[in-house]
Amino acid sequence: MAIAKAERLMNLALCLLGTRRPLSKRELRASIEAYIDAGSDDAFNRMFERDKDDLRELGLVIETVDGLEGDTGYLARRDSNRLPPVALDAEEAAALGLAAKVWQQARLAGAASGALQKLRAAGMPLAGDPYESHSALEPRIPAHESAFEPLMLACRDRRTVVFEYRKASAARPETRHVEPWTLECWRGHWYLAGWDRDRQAERVFRISRITGRVRSRAAAFTAEVPDHVTVRETVESWAGETATGTARIRLRAGAGYPLRARALSTTAGDDGWDELEIPYGHGLDAWLVEFGPDVTVLEPAELRADVVDRLRAVAKG
Repeated sequence: MAIAKAERLMNLALCLLGTRRPLSKRELRASIEAYIDAGSDDAFNRMFERDKDDLRELGLVIETVDGLEGDTGYLARRDSNRLPPVALDAEEAAALGLAAKVWQQARLAGAASGALQKLRAAGMPLAGDPYESHSALEPRIPAHESAFEPLMLACRDRRTVVFEYRKASAARPETRHVEPWTLECWRGHWYLAGWDRDRQAERVFRISRITGRVRSRAAAFTAEVPDHVTVRETVESWAGETATGTARIRLRAGAGYPLRARALSTTAGDDGWDELEIPYGHGLDAWLVEFGPDVTVLEPAELRADVVDRLRAVAKG
């Protein structure tokens, strides 16, 4: 559903639920901005009738009252539209609590906070609740990048996007035209998976490398959207999780704990450096570059060359 229409339906529902007496179409038109801008009376009447039918299909009980100073009035009584009590066990409430906390750094933080307050008011135990003494750890999935929200909406609404993207091995960003499929979080970083129209192939983009504003386009998708499991596997492979071999690196002592967690073997050195054997797959070079001077690649030679090329590109930029 388009955002403008959803907002219009929400405003109409709030007006009908919030009134103590039936409201005429004239009063509703004066109260809702989208109706004020509708133009002619015929255009407003068609829009209002469609919206009223859509709300009824969504389950809202709207009553029609005749004889309101010669006009027909409308209202939605709260007792007729009251949902049954929500019953959640401790595990379900905890899952909802954690899901709401995911969004605490996005614009959806207000809605998430409101949902948590309603759950708490209903007496539901929530993970991370300040009143729960056992909540020592609080998992979070941060979304600091400004590109996150427009990409999330584009994935939801199936709208193509255009953005500037700088690869780790490139000094300057390039324009990408993408049909977005989904957003995935991997190793604390967000990735966009989708169909690159310019390259006519599926691609994965790390959101932190998107520069400037994400622009959406109302253009139909040209490629079939795969199922979520397939997309998830694509992101894992692109981010370097699917290993095809092993690599040996030197890692400064006391640094690179994510690398140490994935190490197949670790040999401590007496010169302040440790030698690690880690899984080697697509994307490992980009990950190693993030550790800067704390990592040196020993083998294979092609991985070492890829890391050096990326570092040189960053230095030139």
